[in-house]
Amino acid sequence: MTCFPYLWQNTYNLTFSELNLLPELIEGIDSMGYRNATPIQEQVIPAILAGKDVIASAQTGTGKTAAFLLPVMHKIISGPQNNKIKALVIVPTRELAVQIDQQMEGLSYFTPVSSIAVYGGGDGNLFERERKAMINGVDIVICTPGRMISHLNMKYVDLSALQFLVLDEADRMLDMGFNEDITKMISFLPQKRQSLLFSATMPQKIRTLARKILNNPIEVSISVSKPNENIKQEVFMVDTNHKIPLVKHLLGLHNFRSVIVFCSTKSSVKQLSRELRKTSLKIDEIHSELEQKQREEVLMKFKNRELNVLVATDILSRGIDIEDIDLVINFDVPNDGEDYIHRIGRTARAASKGIAYTFVDDKEIKKFKRIEELLGKQVPRGIVPDTIRKKQS
Repeated sequence: MTCFPYLWQNTYNLTFSELNLLPELIEGIDSMGYRNATPIQEQVIPAILAGKDVIASAQTGTGKTAAFLLPVMHKIISGPQNNKIKALVIVPTRELAVQIDQQMEGLSYFTPVSSIAVYGGGDGNLFERERKAMINGVDIVICTPGRMISHLNMKYVDLSALQFLVLDEADRMLDMGFNEDITKMISFLPQKRQSLLFSATMPQKIRTLARKILNNPIEVSISVSKPNENIKQEVFMVDTNHKIPLVKHLLGLHNFRSVIVFCSTKSSVKQLSRELRKTSLKIDEIHSELEQKQREEVLMKFKNRELNVLVATDILSRGIDIEDIDLVINFDVPNDGEDYIHRIGRTARAASKGIAYTFVDDKEIKKFKRIEELLGKQVPRGIVPDTIRKKQS
C-alpha cells in the first residue's frame, strides 16, 4: 500500500475548484456553503479521480462522506450513461444510510445523478419502493448489509454495470458481525471495479478485509484519534444507583439548550428517559426498537430545538451530523476508547466549545482506565454532591 499520513489541521488549503471537479458539482458544493476541502478530501478526491482504490482511516466529522461522494459522482457523470446501478455504498446503520443520502441530495442537486437509501425497519411499502428504484434505474445505492442481501437474494438487482464499491465505517460493520454479509454482497459484484474502504480505526481485521477487496490501494490516514481540545472533559466516580440523580443534578446546573446522554443498553435508555420526563426538561429517546420514521422524527425535533435532551444508545454516536451540542453525558462507560471519542465528539463541532461528562461505577473503572491510556492522560475528576450520595445510600 502507498501511505500518505496526514495530520489533522483546523485550516484547509485547497478549494474544491482546485480539485478539478465538474462545474455542476462545484455549484452544489457552493450552494451548501462549503468552500475549502478538509484534509481527507484533499487526499482522497484526487486519488479516486485517478482511478485508484483507497483505504482511508478517518473518523466522523472529517468530511469523509463528501470525500467519496464527490469524485464518484464526477466519474459517473463523465462516464457512459445507462439506467443501471453504478455505485454501491455499504454502511452499518440505517441512520448513516439516511444521512449519506441526504448529503447526496444536496451535492447532486445540479446533476442528473440519482440515489436511494436501502435499509431495514420499514414496512412493505418501503421495500417495494426500494425494489422499483433498483429495477427501474438508480445511479448510487446506499445500503445496510442485511436489507441489501434481502434484495440480492430475490435476483432482480442488476449489478453488472457497477463501477464503485464503498465501505463506510468498515470497523463498525465488522464489530456488528457483518463480515459474512459483506463477503456475500461482494460476490455479486463485477471483479473489475474501483473499491474504497473507510474506517475510523485500522485493526488487523480491517487490513485483512482490505486485502480481499482492494487492488493495490493508496492508504490515507487522518490522525484524529484524540478528542477536540475544545471539549471540557470530566469523569464522575459514582455508584450505579447514583447515576440518575447525578444526571438530574448536572442538567439543573445550567440552562443547556442541547444535550445527548449516551447509554450502553436500551433498558438504561428507557429507565433514564422515564425519570427525566418527570422534570421540566423536554426529552426523548432513540434506540434500535424504534421504527426508522420514529427515529427521524425525534432527530428532527432535536435539531430544531424542540427537545433539550436526547437519551440514546451508541446507534447515535457515529454518522449523525448534529452541531451545537452543549453537553454529552456518558451514562455508562463506552466499550473502548474509539467509542468514547465518537460519543464526546458530538459536542464542540465546528470550532465551538462543549462539555463531556462520564459516569464510572466500580465495575467500569478498568474499562475507563484503558480509555485514559488511549487519551494519554487522566481525565479530570468531577465531584458528586454529598446530597446525592446521602439521599441514595
